[in-house]
Amino acid sequence: MPGRGDHSRPAPAPINVSLPPPSLRQTFTPPLTAEGAQVALMGRRTEPLEAVANESGGLVVQADAASSEQVGVAMERIRADLGPLDVMVCNAGGFGFGTLTDTNDEDWNRSVQANLNTAMVTARAAMPDLIAQGGNVLMISSIAGLNAGPEVCGNVTMKHALIGLAKSITSDFGPKGVRCNTICPGWVRTEMADSEMVELMELKGLATVEEAYALMTSYVPLGRPAVPDDVANAAAFLCSEEAAMITGAVLTIDGGATVVDVPTIAFSEG
Repeated sequence: MPGRGDHSRPAPAPINVSLPPPSLRQTFTPPLTAEGAQVALMGRRTEPLEAVANESGGLVVQADAASSEQVGVAMERIRADLGPLDVMVCNAGGFGFGTLTDTNDEDWNRSVQANLNTAMVTARAAMPDLIAQGGNVLMISSIAGLNAGPEVCGNVTMKHALIGLAKSITSDFGPKGVRCNTICPGWVRTEMADSEMVELMELKGLATVEEAYALMTSYVPLGRPAVPDDVANAAAFLCSEEAAMITGAVLTIDGGATVVDVPTIAFSEG
């Protein structure tokens, strides 16, 4: 065990990145592999996973992260190829758009599966390894897990639930040496966000995507959206031994958006 004067960093251990969205997947992986971690990429579609693996490294494992059976098989493959897991990153998501009355049972269940069940199933499957290794879980939620945007009832509910799941893991498995933290990104410049900026352009009569981003972040203290590296670097830190005393944390990566007192903005406008 390093002494107090020894600031050398231990080599990172295998990390399983479960179902990241395509626009962040290619950004999560390089900071982890650069630190010496062995990364397993899990998802239903192998083609985008293989594209990342070819560029940045990583073991590609096909599985639906919401399926206990498929994840169980995938975990056996990961253990056989990389050894026991030290970190599980749960960052699947999507669906859940519309108000409460717009949301039918199928839409609701799809949101539960994509956001919450994927995290629960993969974290549960990894837990025996994480207990044995003194590992950690990282949940990727959203500032939608802290506030409520308009007409995204299912998504807001599931992002809040992810934070609850992370807190439960923290409480129950901290005594067994397992850490669990949550990252809540705000707007991040990705292909998906760009497509939403196109919708905002049409809605507001804007000329460019840049104008749409500028409008969307006009009340954000840092005045810009995040880039994928902002999220990936924070994730790499929380997964590392440098964050050994951090657990149960909810880290926002939003340029300060969630600290703004929206009703008082009117007093500052000319």
